[in-house]
Amino acid sequence: MNAEQITAEICEANLSYLMLAQSLIRSDREQAIYRLGVSEETVDVIAMLSPAQMLRIASGSTLLCRFRVEDDLVWKLLFNHDRGAANEGASRLHAAILMAGRHLEAA
Repeated sequence: MNAEQITAEICEANLSYLMLAQSLIRSDREQAIYRLGVSEETVDVIAMLSPAQMLRIASGSTLLCRFRVEDDLVWKLLFNHDRGAANEGASRLHAAILMAGRHLEAA
C-alpha cells in the first residue's frame, strides 16, 4: 500500500467513525460517551457537525479514532483463546467491566 492509498483509507475510516459517532449520539448520548470513550464536550462538538464539516475533518491524514484497549489483560479476555465457548460471554463481560472502569478513571 502506498502513501496515497493509506491516506484514502484513513479518510474513509474517519468519515465512517464520525458518522457512527453522530448516530450513537443521536440515539443515546450517555451510551455514546461510554462507547466512544470521549468527553461530554467532544460529544457536543461531534453532534453539531454538518456533513460538509465531517467531510473536511475526515479528509485529514490523522486517524481520529484509536484503540481503547491498551491493557494486556483486556486483550487476553477479548481474545479468549485458551477457554471454551461457554466462558466467552463471561470473559467479554469482564473485559467490558475493566474498560468501563478505565473510562471512569480517565474522566
